[in-house]
Amino acid sequence: MNKVSVRQLYFFLACIAPVGKLVVMPVRLSAKAGNDLWIPTLLLYLLQAAAVFCVLLLGKRRKSLYELLCERIGSVCAKIVHLLIVCFLLFCALIPLLEQKLFVQAVFYDTLPSIVAFAPFFLFSAYLCSKPLGSEGRAFDLLAPISVVGLVGVLLLSVSNADYGAVLPLFASGAKGIFGAVAGACSWFFDPVLLLLFLGKFEYGKGTAYKGALFYLAGGAAVIFFLITFYGIFEGTAINQLFAFTKTSKYYSAITVLGRVDYLFIFALSLVMTFYTALPLHCAVESCLQAFGRKKYLPTILSVGFNLIFLIFDGLLDYHFGDVLGVVGKLFWIFPLFTLLLPPLLLPSRRSHEGA
Repeated sequence: MNKVSVRQLYFFLACIAPVGKLVVMPVRLSAKAGNDLWIPTLLLYLLQAAAVFCVLLLGKRRKSLYELLCERIGSVCAKIVHLLIVCFLLFCALIPLLEQKLFVQAVFYDTLPSIVAFAPFFLFSAYLCSKPLGSEGRAFDLLAPISVVGLVGVLLLSVSNADYGAVLPLFASGAKGIFGAVAGACSWFFDPVLLLLFLGKFEYGKGTAYKGALFYLAGGAAVIFFLITFYGIFEGTAINQLFAFTKTSKYYSAITVLGRVDYLFIFALSLVMTFYTALPLHCAVESCLQAFGRKKYLPTILSVGFNLIFLIFDGLLDYHFGDVLGVVGKLFWIFPLFTLLLPPLLLPSRRSHEGA
């Protein structure tokens, strides 16, 4: 079945999407906004929640993204928009894939060559992307409790070492620092575009749109609490703490007696992050299939092709993650175009379709 339930989408918004923002984004925000790192995150989450509301509201039409675009601009232009969305999703996948590679290599397999350590992920991603997008729903059901356990566990081991007064005074970085951090963190906020590819695959119910936005904000609250805890532990040295969620819990006092029990929670979050990292590629495949048809072997060809592109990029960009962050940061304006402008533009319907 190429369908998902509304419950599964709520799980994605509240429990799975936040995990992708706990690896490198805290360091990026600390460098730009210092102790105000939670303020740009709040701004981004409020904007993204509004976009999530718009996307889920489109579910009332019971049509796929391609069908909605055909109604608005015709089939030729709809195909062009889908190709642009594919390019955008591949662009979105770049930072998560590279940070996933660095994370896996640094935390788990630091003695292996990067291509050897990370090749299993690409095999897994190619397999996952070849399946119908609706199969992600079953994964969301399984991953949501794992994500909650992992994040709660990391936070419980971290809070005792945090000085929450470190985030004061508010607005110390000024407007320049806060809005610079908003621009720098845009590359981690593309969830509404992922949701667009699930249109037509779920049954809209009463209040689905605003409930989805609230679930997304609930996940955002967890991310903001983690960011405050993270800065409360490291303060001025936060800008040097890559792979943030692996660092905050290791200073728990009982670890000297119990051993690295925090690795259980880190492994749990890492599993969730693996699926989330592959999701932009899966949605890119779905975007192509919606526009050009689900021809035999096409899902497999696209899945292998997209992942092979990133496997090549992985080799070419090895140890150049900082440069990639800089380039993507300069192109931050691309993200609002797709995440904040596209969903509202799809909302107005032609008069003949108002009853849909």
